[in-house]
Amino acid sequence: MKKIFSYIMQQKTAVLLIFLLLIVQAFCELALPQYTSNIVNVGIGANGIETSMPECIRESQLMVLENFIFDEDLKSVQENYKKIDMESLTEKERKNYKKKYPSAETEILYEWKGNKEITKEVEPAFVKSVMLVSALAQKNKDLAAVMSAPAESRKAMLEEMNKQLKDVNESMLSKIGTKYAVTEYKAIGADLEARQNKYILTAGGKMLGLSLLAMLVTVIVSCLASKAAGKIGRNLRSMVFEKVVSFTSAEFDKFSTASLITRSTNDIQQLQMVIVLLLRMVLYAPILGIGGVLKVLDTNTSMSWIIVIAVAAIVVVVVLLFAVVMPKFKMMQTLMDRLNLVTREILTGMPVIRAFSTERYEEKRFDKANTDLTKTMLFTTRMMSIMFPTMMVIINFTSVAIIWFGSHAVENSTLQIGDMIAFITYSMQIVMSFLMITMISIFLPRAGVSANRVDEILQAKSSIFDPENPVEPMSEKKGFVEFKNVSFKYPGADGYTLKNISFTAKPGQTTAFIGSTGSGKSTLVNLVPRFYDVTEGAVLIDGVDVRQMKQAVLRDKLGFVPQKAVLFSGTIESNIKYGKEDADMEAVKRAARIAQSADFIEGKENQYESVIAQGGTNVSGGQKQRLSIARAIAKEPEIFVFDDSFSALDFKTDAALRKALHEELRDSTILLVAQRISTIVNADQIIVLDEGEIAGKGTHEELLKNCDVYYEIASSQLSASELAGYARN
Repeated sequence: MKKIFSYIMQQKTAVLLIFLLLIVQAFCELALPQYTSNIVNVGIGANGIETSMPECIRESQLMVLENFIFDEDLKSVQENYKKIDMESLTEKERKNYKKKYPSAETEILYEWKGNKEITKEVEPAFVKSVMLVSALAQKNKDLAAVMSAPAESRKAMLEEMNKQLKDVNESMLSKIGTKYAVTEYKAIGADLEARQNKYILTAGGKMLGLSLLAMLVTVIVSCLASKAAGKIGRNLRSMVFEKVVSFTSAEFDKFSTASLITRSTNDIQQLQMVIVLLLRMVLYAPILGIGGVLKVLDTNTSMSWIIVIAVAAIVVVVVLLFAVVMPKFKMMQTLMDRLNLVTREILTGMPVIRAFSTERYEEKRFDKANTDLTKTMLFTTRMMSIMFPTMMVIINFTSVAIIWFGSHAVENSTLQIGDMIAFITYSMQIVMSFLMITMISIFLPRAGVSANRVDEILQAKSSIFDPENPVEPMSEKKGFVEFKNVSFKYPGADGYTLKNISFTAKPGQTTAFIGSTGSGKSTLVNLVPRFYDVTEGAVLIDGVDVRQMKQAVLRDKLGFVPQKAVLFSGTIESNIKYGKEDADMEAVKRAARIAQSADFIEGKENQYESVIAQGGTNVSGGQKQRLSIARAIAKEPEIFVFDDSFSALDFKTDAALRKALHEELRDSTILLVAQRISTIVNADQIIVLDEGEIAGKGTHEELLKNCDVYYEIASSQLSASELAGYARN
């Protein structure tokens, strides 16, 4: 999880903007239930009348109510209810008043001039006076007598009524007040239908506006989240690729190629998908949930226990499910690696599989890897599929509980219908916020595993790195390759592959290596470009230990042709120029001529522009090898390393190539690994390896006389007449 959030924080600006937009979205969505409640309570239930303080009231009614309002409240009522003096108004103003309040012609009316704050302060006292007057009227009390009673007596009556109303919800008191206001508006002839329609249309318009704003914000957030996740995915892929490119052979031995491919693609894709959900939903869920809780507390707290139980039930379900599913998520990525490995092996080894008629065996092997992954995925999917029906049951029970207990509250006049509707909506928003987190938690464990797997790559320390203070090559020793008491063993191996190797390869000379399979020839030349570092001793290039040089400087001096020829998708020209992009066409053709490639290249329709398929599958093994040699020659390096690079060539092409190399590259240092005596017969220095040690060193003639190992190799490849004349010591 920490890794995922550290990746997200790479896009701080986008995350901050998304967070602010989500607050706007939550505000819009949390405001909608209140408008719904207002439409039900005010628009429908109170004919669009929002306050218990009538905008206009008859003088007779005001005088009665003022007898039951005291102190500062009475002062505010008297100061803010202003008499409508029809005589002092203009003709236009009189017409407007008569249209708005038809009884203005026959009765004295007072209009409320107070602002919203004053109205809010005075309203409770006004409502209580209305309720007291209504109660006295129902009991057939003589209002005139009551009003003429001392103020202390009237206050006592009001206090007694307050005690009876202490458990009554404020919204219910407001409802009683608005009923009085409706009665008063009817009495003065106000058009309540027009007022009601105006209120409902206004509230509906605001709801529509908020909905459109929420929709717009949702689209923007989705775009920003996708863009941020895309950038994170792109950066991770770049970081992983750069790290993998810097890996040495030791790191490639640790991480299989199939695993590296899975981590670079599938794992990062999982992370990218989860980051979108985190930015879109997990950021939004707490905002919506906290906002919903605050709204619920503001609406009604008597049923909040229902929400607590619902949330607790959701948490229990999630914890139980993930206790079962988490181990399977961790297993899933390993099984994905296995499937990729098997698939890759089968596809790359198809000719061998067909040659040995092992298709059935490989089908079974693939089927097992595929079945293991499928079973694990089905298990996790089925377990997760239980979650949503369970959540829906919890949500439905929550709704039923709210309606059940809310309806009793409505019946007891402690809750209005609109408030109950709002409470249900807010409750669903709170539960949905937890549901969002639950939904993301389905993907989070697998993404967590993917994040760890990607981080393993990023945190892997290369065993070969550049020195802090690199040493510059010595110009007087340009082209020299020296091995000084070199011993080497592979990481984790018990024995040494190379032991106490010492020799010097000079410019203008060819140093060849020969020996039986497994004698360490390829391992030796792999130490020159620092694919591995020596275990003991030192390898020097231009008089400097390769471990004290920058890798880029070292490898820029080398033209390396690996044992297995590798071509890249593109053209013949692009492959030859791979090591030196600024090489001109003349240099490309020269390299092709030396590598004995010119004939078959120029025989093609598009010549150097001919397409090379991925891996060079559309050229033969010999052609692929010659193009690899041409690529090294075009680079024009100081030192050439040929790791058994002539094995696919026929004897004629081999001889022609060696002759061209001798003539054209006479100033270069050539290191040559070979299996055939004919390839190295003219080498200036031949080093014979046997079980990782030097068994002999010298020219062809010298070794035939002095080295038994070399003689055995030569006698297996040369005729008796070719060996004749070389006396054995």
